[in-house]
Amino acid sequence: MNLRYLTLLLFSAAACGRETYFQPDARVEFTTPLPTGADSARVTAGRHYHRGPLGRVLLGTHHRPSWVQPVTLPVFKPESVVVGGVKFGKLGGGFQTTSMTLVTPSGRGYALRSIDKDPYRTLPKVLRQGFILQAVRDATSAGMPYGAFVVPPLAEAAGVPHTTPRAYYVRPDEQGLGEASERLRGKVVLLEEKFEGKENIAGPVAGAAALEESDDMLTARYANPRHQIDGEAYLRARLLDIWLGDWDRHEGQWSWAAYPQPDGRTLWRPVPQDRDQVFFRFDDGLISWVASKAVSKFRTFRPRYQSIEGYTRNAAFIDERALAGVPRQVYDRTARDLQARLTDEVIARAVRQGLPREVYHQEGAAMEAALRARRTELPDAATEFYRLKARHVVVAGTDQAERFVVERRNDTATVVSVYQVPEERSGVPRLLYQRRFNPADTRTVALHGLHGKDEFIVSGEVRHSPFLNIYGGPGSDLLQDSSRVAGWRKRTRFFDTRRNNELVPGPETKDRTDHSVVSHAFDRDGSGR
Repeated sequence: MNLRYLTLLLFSAAACGRETYFQPDARVEFTTPLPTGADSARVTAGRHYHRGPLGRVLLGTHHRPSWVQPVTLPVFKPESVVVGGVKFGKLGGGFQTTSMTLVTPSGRGYALRSIDKDPYRTLPKVLRQGFILQAVRDATSAGMPYGAFVVPPLAEAAGVPHTTPRAYYVRPDEQGLGEASERLRGKVVLLEEKFEGKENIAGPVAGAAALEESDDMLTARYANPRHQIDGEAYLRARLLDIWLGDWDRHEGQWSWAAYPQPDGRTLWRPVPQDRDQVFFRFDDGLISWVASKAVSKFRTFRPRYQSIEGYTRNAAFIDERALAGVPRQVYDRTARDLQARLTDEVIARAVRQGLPREVYHQEGAAMEAALRARRTELPDAATEFYRLKARHVVVAGTDQAERFVVERRNDTATVVSVYQVPEERSGVPRLLYQRRFNPADTRTVALHGLHGKDEFIVSGEVRHSPFLNIYGGPGSDLLQDSSRVAGWRKRTRFFDTRRNNELVPGPETKDRTDHSVVSHAFDRDGSGR
């Protein structure tokens, strides 16, 4: 039987079948009216995740103690939660959390969302009922409900931009959010700054000229060679993710700040958001252990790293585009810099400040010890991350004309350089990209010309070199290959349409042109197109 189906059956056999799954109100004494003007309340993030001994053995203890532990949180007051107060802006589009955008009188945006999740809408309709639904809902307890509040001091010390989320309880009779008030009444929520749009350029992104989501940033990046991604800044953020065990870092979890450079370029730097999955704890039950083998991205946060591939799988698309120009030595240098920045004192302060007092007594010491142990092993984790990203590298041009120069210099160095072709062909090409590839690390380099009249010049005679997959893209392109690599397998493969291209092939050239335009497809924004 397929392991995924077996996992679902096991979950369904062990899960609770209650029709009303979620706690009716986060307050411990929810049957007693909350006094008008109350500043705080005694609440639980999710006492419905409590399980008896058998349930914990089968499904795992996860972070259930933190979900069911009563803590004291401030009451959410729209009129004073930030200076000037907030009002409802629009509902969010999250599939698992109830979320909305709030706006200050000055136009500054904030995100307000429930800490608890309901995966109901992520499931096929046939599974939106009964035991399977309850089992998938139960898996939310693998997340640390207060983990996001530990991150800001750590990110600050690491040199990574961050939001500063705060936890609140929403009154059961809240009216200050208009028609949207009902959606969050009685819930524990997280409030944090939004970093999207010019009106939200402030704090850690002050000085930026624009603030966009990933798809808009990538649109600009592939349209014009003057737009480039700050790969080293992105790597720093990703190593912080890995250290924290944050496996859910797909392209939708980032904003990007645009910084004009003196040479006329625009450099896009990442702003991580949505720290819902830090300190994830999943494979500590019999059934959840089986599930973790079926779904490799569900990696547990422990003193030792489990699987770098698992931690990074969800971010494969944006990793491939943002890290294409980052060499191995930068991975090592950045990891060691983070080791120096993330001191014992920084870790202790972040955990103590971020966790509610009662949860800190349960989890604080173990969390700090795990962070210290993972910090020690961070260079090794960075090396493994590099190896994963270096196996197959995508080097993309833009919709303007570029010249891709590949020099097979020796058995350990194939250098790929990309130049902007000046409008006047007599002008001096401007270097956009350069990286040295060792075939011991890199099996394939894919070059995508995209639109524009692109040139691909390949040279050198060696015994070992990565395969080159060259995609000319729409328009007329030139391939000139004079390289030679020992062995019978041709190492330069050119994909394009049969017409309107100029090929000057060599002994390494494999002509893969045909009448289809399928080779022109390049996924620019993660939509799969």
